[in-house]
Amino acid sequence: MKGDDRRLVYSTDGSLPLPKYERAKAKAPAAAAKVPDDGIVRVGCERRRGGFVTLVYGLAVNELDAVAGELKRRCGTGGTVKDGIIALQGDKRDPILAYFGERKIRAKRMGG
Repeated sequence: MKGDDRRLVYSTDGSLPLPKYERAKAKAPAAAAKVPDDGIVRVGCERRRGGFVTLVYGLAVNELDAVAGELKRRCGTGGTVKDGIIALQGDKRDPILAYFGERKIRAKRMGG
């Protein structure tokens, strides 16, 4: 054999260093870290996979599930809570801002 082309493909022991692109991904800050923690709820919208997703940042961890459930019922849409962010299907910024306005919670439209 001229060259030995055998190499380790997968290992679960964790002793091997991460490849360069994996290290960068591991050090990347979470999306929630970009939003300031000043007590203001921010409501934004993103385009994902050809549709819109409404994102709600800035809520306390203990109220995320309750608020997410209420917003999903109120907007009549699906959604999820992940990494301290509520994500709802569709562009639902106006009903969400109205919801927070009724409850006297400071909320801002984020983005355009």
